[in-house]
Amino acid sequence: MDSIKLGFVVAEFNRDITYLMEKVAEEHAKFLNAEVKYKIVVPGAFDMPIAIKKLLEKEDVDAVVTIGCVIEGDTEHDEIVVQNAARKIADLSLDYNKPVTLGISGPGMTRLQAEERIEYGKRAVEAAVKLVKRLKELE
Repeated sequence: MDSIKLGFVVAEFNRDITYLMEKVAEEHAKFLNAEVKYKIVVPGAFDMPIAIKKLLEKEDVDAVVTIGCVIEGDTEHDEIVVQNAARKIADLSLDYNKPVTLGISGPGMTRLQAEERIEYGKRAVEAAVKLVKRLKELE
């Protein structure tokens, strides 16, 4: 099997955390012999769907990995952001028949909890690679 080709969509918001998540994800992709073909950095998790769609339209992308971090604020904004982003991400995956994995930590977490969840980037890559392999087995 050729190496699996990934697109990354990374949120700038809480960049100190998402940068570390991105680096862990890149290392894990390399370990799994997957290639990160494209990387798009967007302002925040809510802004991811349009970038995901652009990557899913590319022939040389097998799956998209999302990387983001939504920390709890004083309002329920964090919950609205993650719920809407996750819903649209799932819809895009189904619309394009390609995996889009959710490497977005939150909502409802503190900055300390976000730092403890940096591995979510790695998990999202792991899920993408597994899904691509298992879906190819069904072809």
